[in-house]
Amino acid sequence: MKYVILIHSNPQPWGHPTDRLTDEGRAQSQEFHEASGRAFDALMEEINTSGEFVTAMALADPAASTLFGWSPEQTLRTDGPYAESKEQLAGFFMIDCETRERAEEIAAHFAQPGGTVELRPAMWGDGDDG
Repeated sequence: MKYVILIHSNPQPWGHPTDRLTDEGRAQSQEFHEASGRAFDALMEEINTSGEFVTAMALADPAASTLFGWSPEQTLRTDGPYAESKEQLAGFFMIDCETRERAEEIAAHFAQPGGTVELRPAMWGDGDDG
């Protein structure tokens, strides 16, 4: 079953890896960031080897986004960022796991200072439509 791990963060300035560019991330030691980097590399090697990794993408600054809405009269266009919350979508990973428990185990590794991680099943393409 496919799942998307959505990474929400508010790095200042916008950039990746986001955990080094948030207030909470800057408060962590260099040793913390080095250990986190090694753990992330190990996780990526593990899910690549197991075939659970599908794809990933870091997203550009939300200020560069354009939103398109619909009305009966016309297409509505608004320059971003759209979300009025502090955290924005910074990127995503798609994984393909045998169980939700395994997907949750992987997603938990993405938790980081100054960010929130959301795990959501894919709706089509052998995902959970519920």
